[in-house]
Amino acid sequence: MTDASGDDLAFDSTPAVAGELRRVTTGIRRLIAPNASPFTFTGTCSYIVGEGDVAIIDPGPADDNHISALLDAVRGERVGHIVVTHTHRDHSPAAAAIKAATGAPIVGAAAYAPTRADEAAGRLDASHDRDYAPDHALADGETISGPGYALTAVATPGHAANHLCFAFARENALFSGDHVMAWSTTIVAPPDGEMGAYMASLEKLRERDEAIFWPGHGGPVHDPRRYMRGLVHHRRQREAAILARLDAGDETLSAIVARVYAALNPRLVGAASLSTLAHLEDLVRRGLVAREDGRFRRA
Repeated sequence: MTDASGDDLAFDSTPAVAGELRRVTTGIRRLIAPNASPFTFTGTCSYIVGEGDVAIIDPGPADDNHISALLDAVRGERVGHIVVTHTHRDHSPAAAAIKAATGAPIVGAAAYAPTRADEAAGRLDASHDRDYAPDHALADGETISGPGYALTAVATPGHAANHLCFAFARENALFSGDHVMAWSTTIVAPPDGEMGAYMASLEKLRERDEAIFWPGHGGPVHDPRRYMRGLVHHRRQREAAILARLDAGDETLSAIVARVYAALNPRLVGAASLSTLAHLEDLVRRGLVAREDGRFRRA
């Protein structure tokens, strides 16, 4: 099966229904937003952690029905924190409405901040929520807590520069946002997405010992260290395929994508092109590839 990046991986088969509130563990409830697409699978997973005094992780898009469903799910409970893994528009926009209704602070990812070079070149990432305004941006290793939960931020840039995962030690679990998902490889899209940072963050998570990951889309990741080993291998295979196309004389992004992603669904060509560009930019940074006037060659 082909995922949103055009890559072939086994999908997680856990049933997930948008709008259905489900208790997935003793301390975690999941509500899926109605924003299914080739890039979000069945929709964004919003998580309610704890009981009575709770945190909401990734409140999702600015969808009135989803916001109402989240508020109904925590009716009679106190929302202590609204936690955001990153500021893509399928994860953070509902945070403001949840804060207005509950008074809870928004914590987690820092606001999107393009580099000066990207701003000067007009390379701005349109996928980010520009209205997102956290009350407190969490640093790597910082913990927020309430009577029924404690969540520790784990900085994992790559999919987005401000991406955070959150460790839930009580259940030996990690909320992995879009960094690691069972249904799909992660899209790493420049200018904000960076392949070198993504690979380094994968290695960082591989050193941890959580038994299960709860991602931003799709079902849980079981045996995550083994799964991440497969993700690293998959990315290295993709990198080798790109280098092989350069050796064969392909010089442009479109030519490389056409060969590396043969017979790809046309709807996914854009995502595959961004992922390939991320690989190429990483290879340029590592001195393995040279770029000049939009063309690439082996250095």
